[in-house]
Amino acid sequence: MSSEPTSTVRLSVNGVDRTVDVPDRQLLSDALRHTLGLTGTHVGCEHGVCGACTVQLDGRPVRSCLMFAASAEGHEITTVEGLGNGPDDPGPVQQAFIDCHGLQCGFCTPGFVTTIDAYVRENPDPSEEEAREAISGNLCRCTGYQNIVRSVCRAAELVREREEDA
Repeated sequence: MSSEPTSTVRLSVNGVDRTVDVPDRQLLSDALRHTLGLTGTHVGCEHGVCGACTVQLDGRPVRSCLMFAASAEGHEITTVEGLGNGPDDPGPVQQAFIDCHGLQCGFCTPGFVTTIDAYVRENPDPSEEEAREAISGNLCRCTGYQNIVRSVCRAAELVREREEDA
């Protein structure tokens, strides 16, 4: 009986350095959820199509179900848990989803939030059409996207306000 090969991997997740032993073939999504207990990253299709597993790798959205955990070594990973300071102090995208009623069941929300967070840093004043394009890689079965598009525009507004206040 042979055991699956493992590697010790150093990951920086939400600003915290972690060292974990993971099977060489373990996906980043599974390492985040099962090894590190960060269950905000959801796994839907397991083919990179739905976007529920989206996290940021060095500030850019990536599908964590398509990436081995070991290949994330040396990169900064940000999950939905790393984008706010808890329920009493949500990040701007999380607040925008609250303000605009951008979620229903919530399953797809973490992938949207991490995608939108990266997007509004690059495009601080998107039109509705640009917002719709920005989220086109994430699937939602509940909302019809209208309030998610509003959430993108509201998130950009909140980011601009925070930058003006700083």
